[in-house]
Amino acid sequence: MDSPNSLVIETHNLSKIYKEAQALKDLSLTVKQNSIFGFLGPNGAGKSTTIKILLGLIQPSGGRATIFGQDVQRDSVEIRKRVGYLAQDPRYYEHMSARQIVDYTARFFYRGPNDLLEARVQEVIELVGLEDKADRPVRGFSGGERQRLGIAQAQVNYPDLLILDEPAASLDPMGRHDVLEVMEKLRKYTTIFYSTHILEDVQRVSDTVAILNRGTLIAEAPISELLAGDGASAIYDISLKSEAGTAVAEAQSRVAVQPWVQHLSMLPEDGHINWQVSVTDEAAAEDLLLRLILEDRSLKVMNFGRKTYNLEDVFIELVGKENSK
Repeated sequence: MDSPNSLVIETHNLSKIYKEAQALKDLSLTVKQNSIFGFLGPNGAGKSTTIKILLGLIQPSGGRATIFGQDVQRDSVEIRKRVGYLAQDPRYYEHMSARQIVDYTARFFYRGPNDLLEARVQEVIELVGLEDKADRPVRGFSGGERQRLGIAQAQVNYPDLLILDEPAASLDPMGRHDVLEVMEKLRKYTTIFYSTHILEDVQRVSDTVAILNRGTLIAEAPISELLAGDGASAIYDISLKSEAGTAVAEAQSRVAVQPWVQHLSMLPEDGHINWQVSVTDEAAAEDLLLRLILEDRSLKVMNFGRKTYNLEDVFIELVGKENSK
């Protein structure tokens, strides 16, 4: 049995070369059990190539990868017994119903007792929210419903790892919402590794994010760390109000001289004074920054908190730096 903190996927210097083009360069990443791991990058970054290697569909040119501690080349058949997969554009027999399609899939891949197969089919249909349409032909399904049906197929064999290739890429906002909701439900049952270029989706559901650009891994971290900034300094957004003309300037002097304050910028806006304070010691800032400001009781702090970043800002900055090299 895998321990709760064990690694499900590990890659070590994984590379793939197609003729003269290098699609993947020395990729090393780790995916923890029961996480939702967002594999992010622009089109052509190497996301699908990585997934094909993990599934044993193509061979790497160099390096190695393991799933459940087993080598993806040597133990591919055994690994796939524990993996569910949804392609970016799943295709179905249009005349069949959702129930018939999941049942058909289950008869190949379901690992439970035969007498419980029908119950398992119903269970995954309900899990993805298709119970009201289970017996309708899929030709009338929306894009989101088709993707949810694909997840039901991939989940029918109780996989320990679910690999989804761009699961919401071509969906409208409602369809994307439904697919992400299903992914969040599945968190307690399995580990999810999914590729995407939709930054908003990653920020909503992922625990950990890896960013790939032109075949190279340029970032891998918990989503909270990526959204906190570059880690070299923390930035605090502070909004102040004061009726005493010198109070803000005096507070600025008290703060600016602290050894852990890197930079303080100030901008008046709508009757408030907004500060951005860059600090090199977050613990000191949490302990002292607000106290230093409030030494003067004529000052009112309307807002105080560490600045967080939108994933789109982080992504554009990281990819931009990489492309400028």
